[in-house]
Amino acid sequence: MLDVLRKPAADPADERPAGGQDPAPVPYLPYVLVAVLLTAAYFLYSWVQYDHFRTPSWDLGIFGQAVRSYAEFRVPVSEIKGPGFPILGDHFSPVTALLAPLYWLWPSPVSLLFAQAALFAGSAVIVGRTAQQILGSRATGIALTVAYGLSWGLQEAVKSDFHEIAFAVPLLALTCRALLLGRWTAAVGWSAPLVLVKEDMGLTVAMVGVVLALKGQRKLGAALAGFGAAFFALTVLVLIPTASKLGQYDYWAKIETTGGGAETSLVQIAADALTSGERWEMVLYLLAITGFLALRSPLVLLALPTLGWRFVSQDANHWGMHWHYSAVLMPIVFLALVDAVRAVRTSPRPWLAAYGKVAVAAATAVALALAANLPLRELLKPETYAADVRAEQARAAVAAVPEGASVEADVPLLAHLTADHKVYWVGTAKGATPDYLALDLRGWSGQTSDPAVTASQLHPEAAYEIVHRSEGFAVLRKK
Repeated sequence: MLDVLRKPAADPADERPAGGQDPAPVPYLPYVLVAVLLTAAYFLYSWVQYDHFRTPSWDLGIFGQAVRSYAEFRVPVSEIKGPGFPILGDHFSPVTALLAPLYWLWPSPVSLLFAQAALFAGSAVIVGRTAQQILGSRATGIALTVAYGLSWGLQEAVKSDFHEIAFAVPLLALTCRALLLGRWTAAVGWSAPLVLVKEDMGLTVAMVGVVLALKGQRKLGAALAGFGAAFFALTVLVLIPTASKLGQYDYWAKIETTGGGAETSLVQIAADALTSGERWEMVLYLLAITGFLALRSPLVLLALPTLGWRFVSQDANHWGMHWHYSAVLMPIVFLALVDAVRAVRTSPRPWLAAYGKVAVAAATAVALALAANLPLRELLKPETYAADVRAEQARAAVAAVPEGASVEADVPLLAHLTADHKVYWVGTAKGATPDYLALDLRGWSGQTSDPAVTASQLHPEAAYEIVHRSEGFAVLRKK
């Protein structure tokens, strides 16, 4: 990261003119059209996955319950994680309350999938318009919009259903844009709300303060860094433990000790993190999509907090390129690329200046090449939309549970029940005896193939009778 510790040379595109107007006004229409296409692609993928009961985890159901709570003016809970489980005692994401008005209009977890698609696509507009404004080429801006929109971090997040980080992605894009344009107050204004997205974002806000300080805004940077660090500490040490039934922040357990003294454990954790090929492979792909040119921008520092906690985590889901964890890194590295291209234009090294001229085109080519093996490619396959016997069986199982009933269900069915039922996940309903059980007979949660035996194991205090059964699913009612 060659340019982090030196102040970049003055560039007319980086100066904020009098009146606070953009130095080079950029039309919205071309970017809006691309954003509409991206929203449609993201949402179509999510909807088909939902409609065919291909949900990869329980998260859409959990967020569906949380947003439904907000929409009904209740304390946000997720029964999927346990009876009366306070969701703010798990992750601190009050920003999802902003989805309540959409949920009033569209009371379904599908509304969350649409919101995420729109937020991701909106961030692509920010990235593309910023690229055109700073680099002075509409073709460059549109190309980077497409490259960013098809990036593996966003596509994997779309595949993973909805997560709260959908709000962080456009906020980070706006923060990076403000930093590139020298709009220091705007950078503070866009980054500060990140603390309401998820608890770890406080550290990213602190790093925005560090970047501000590196750019000469020492007092403002120090204040923002202090705010971010303090809010992170407040969240994980006070707010989440206070909301949690267990009185603690459960995710400390993701950083496992390995025996011996505390010092040995920390050393072992660091050694494991730094020698993990899977972790470094993720970083390699993260930087490779910018031709490694992002390393020349101080903006890349904003990726360090997210990479840091993922490296020390002992949960293998956090290490690789799958799931939603890399989505927040995409606006950072793509706008770091824009910053670096601007900087190397005047490099005294001819090879570097020449590389800067083709970097955006190369990043676009890489994105298009990688997209051939990423989730959205499924939209081009007819079998993606084909009738699915298992999906029909799952749909029949959902229909067999009366509206308003409480139900304990397996992962494939959870999100489809949350809008009008009290829903528990199989095995987490201890202390409650639901009216119905909706079981995946393929054993998603490890139960036996005999639903009556499974029911007696889950709830020995009650008796259940089978009211619906197919090859794939069974629904039982409490007698």
